[in-house]
Amino acid sequence: MINVTPVILCGGSGTRLWPLSRAGFPKQFLVLSGTTSLFQQAVERISLLSAPDIAINNTLVVTNEEHRFLSLEQLREVKGANATLLLEPAGRNTAPALTLAALQATEGGKDPILVVTPADQTVQNLAAFQKALQQSIRAAATGGIVILGITPNKPETGYGYIQQAGTAGAYGEYTVAQFTEKPNLEEAKAYLAGGQHTWNSGMFVLKASTWLKALQHFRPDIATATQAAWQTKTIDTSFVRPNKQAFTQVPSESVDYAVIEKCPDSDFPIHMVSLDAGWNDLGAWDAVWQVNQNGHQDAQGNVVQGDALLADTSNTFIYASSRLVGTVGVNNLIIVETADAVLVADRSQSQNVKKLAHQLEAQKREELSLHRKVHRPWGWYDSIDEAERFKVKRIQVNPGASLSLQKHHHRAEHWIVVKGTAEVTCGEKVTLLSENQSIYIPLGEVHRLANPGSISLEIIEVQTGSYLGEDDIVRFEDTYGRSSNK
Repeated sequence: MINVTPVILCGGSGTRLWPLSRAGFPKQFLVLSGTTSLFQQAVERISLLSAPDIAINNTLVVTNEEHRFLSLEQLREVKGANATLLLEPAGRNTAPALTLAALQATEGGKDPILVVTPADQTVQNLAAFQKALQQSIRAAATGGIVILGITPNKPETGYGYIQQAGTAGAYGEYTVAQFTEKPNLEEAKAYLAGGQHTWNSGMFVLKASTWLKALQHFRPDIATATQAAWQTKTIDTSFVRPNKQAFTQVPSESVDYAVIEKCPDSDFPIHMVSLDAGWNDLGAWDAVWQVNQNGHQDAQGNVVQGDALLADTSNTFIYASSRLVGTVGVNNLIIVETADAVLVADRSQSQNVKKLAHQLEAQKREELSLHRKVHRPWGWYDSIDEAERFKVKRIQVNPGASLSLQKHHHRAEHWIVVKGTAEVTCGEKVTLLSENQSIYIPLGEVHRLANPGSISLEIIEVQTGSYLGEDDIVRFEDTYGRSSNK
């Protein structure tokens, strides 16, 4: 029996899918195709790999500290999902992330096969995916590394390519001759015509010990630094955390650059199994338009999600999240509307949305990292109006959840209950409020909002004061282990 541990790499910010994807709610947690998020789809796909000779262990999810509750909440929505969350205290790219998973997988002397996949891809043919991954698992059980190569259907210049050599082995695996990073158009056309190249999917299969040995061989600095952070890890009910100070010293590098692309003609044999399963990494809005064409495209080639009216419009993708979007006489556009930002781009230029992200970062604008509606471990808040000395929020608190016990130096708050029951601590007094009741929290008063009921609590909060930033919070108690401004 081959023991397999699925590994989902759930980092990244997906800046090419701004304004829907943001640092606080990135691409992998969005519903861009189907009815579940890309992360949830990855969790469900990876559970399909069991066979009479293959046993699937609990999944390892490597994500960052900021997204821990978002990951946990989405996991809870996946039926039968069992996963351990490994939290990166700082982003260090995929090589250290995979190393954390390998170290966790080898605890207690175990050495399972790791099936490693990013959290932000889509696959349309699950049967083909299952077959290719099962064959890859069997090939990797012999000790080598197997990478999944996507059968190309066009001369794509945005992907890395894998060149195969020789004939297929017992499990359909080919020896990898070399890797090529993002070729120019003429090279890509030649690769497509030659039939010996596939796209690098970012999915690969190997024993946990094989990864650790290869990393030690090619990048001992990453191996040693990550091991040091792991040795002083902390573990609680839901999360495993490497030592923060030590992990920030780990060199940042991708799996491909650190190990995979160095394996051909080395002591670490690497093979490729082809995958033809309707794969897409949804790297830009044009790709989202492509994967939603089946069943969602109208006669003029438009794909619409949300409320939109179109006249004389063709080959256009519209995502409307909060209001009506209308188009007249346009062609080949990407239009994405959110509550606080609108993107309009030529479809052929959708890869360059990252240029806007660079400008947002340079200007230190909140629209890069947060939506107007911000998810928190207890629920969410939506900032619906703001001007000098006041801000209005709509707040939802999940059943049984509570905010931290806190105070503010610069603002007072008025709370009005519009749904459910609120338990409000204000100083030494605890008050129960029902629908249409309200309470005033004076500036500087220690307070807490909780939902003791079985349905969601919704309130309208009106803040007044000289400073209304989210960092004006002093926490005294917090169920979620957060610092003062999160």
